[in-house]
Amino acid sequence: MERLIKSGEGWRIGWNPHASEFQGLVGTDDWAIELTSAELDDFCRLLAKLADTMKQLTAELMDEEKIACEAESDLLWMEVEGYPHEYSLRFILNAGRCAEGKWSAFAVPGLLQAAATLKVF
Repeated sequence: MERLIKSGEGWRIGWNPHASEFQGLVGTDDWAIELTSAELDDFCRLLAKLADTMKQLTAELMDEEKIACEAESDLLWMEVEGYPHEYSLRFILNAGRCAEGKWSAFAVPGLLQAAATLKVF
C-alpha cells in the first residue's frame, strides 16, 4: 500500500506505511501533526467509540441539549462536544511530544468516515 491522504472541508487524515517513525497524519486546513501507527490506531478507535456513544445518546437527550463525552488511551485523550447529530472534536497527545488539535462540527462527519476506511486494504 502506498501513502494515502484523505481530506475534505476542514479535515485531513493520512497513512504512510513506509515512514520510519510517524506513519499517520491528522489535521485541518490550517494545521497537521504526524502520528505513530499506534497513535493513529488509537485516534481512529476512540473517534469511532465517541461517535457511537453520541449516536446512542440521541434518544436520551432533548433536541436542544448539548453534551460532552471523553475517551482516553495511554497515548491520547479525545473529547466530542455538542449535539448528538452535530459535535466538535478535540484531542491531546498524552505521550512523547505534546500536541493538541480541534475539528469543527462541520468537519467531523467527513473525518469520521475517512478514519473508518483509512487502513482498509
